[in-house]
Amino acid sequence: MNKGSYSKFFLMLAASFVVMHLITYLNTYEWDHIYPSINRFYMTTLMVSAMGLLMLGFMAHMYPDKGKNRLIVLGCVAVFAGALAMLRSQTLVNDTRFMESMIPHHSIAILVSERATIKDPEVRTLADSIISAQKREIGQMKRMLHRLQ
Repeated sequence: MNKGSYSKFFLMLAASFVVMHLITYLNTYEWDHIYPSINRFYMTTLMVSAMGLLMLGFMAHMYPDKGKNRLIVLGCVAVFAGALAMLRSQTLVNDTRFMESMIPHHSIAILVSERATIKDPEVRTLADSIISAQKREIGQMKRMLHRLQ
């Protein structure tokens, strides 16, 4: 196999990173609830590093250099572990990044609470209270974010 296949491997991972990261915002309720989020960056990094291992495993015949493959596996595992540690410890999350992460998260709660097929009256009441609280909190976070920037 030519050595360009490894270049394509990394190009596929880079393109997948961009596409997956953008896709993580598709379940927000409103477009103005989309903020760049370090937590979504961490999650996308986790997904892409895992995908790198899967791609290498399923397409091993296309990547015959065992030395390079070991480096890729070690790199994917290290990136996964690092991103997971940063996600779980909330490394780099400060006041503004907290709100940039939470606004889209709250927006998802609004979308699900509003559009789910809820038949039980008690569940509907809960969903309505979630919608009200999340909208109020998004407004509060937007004001705080504006003040802090």
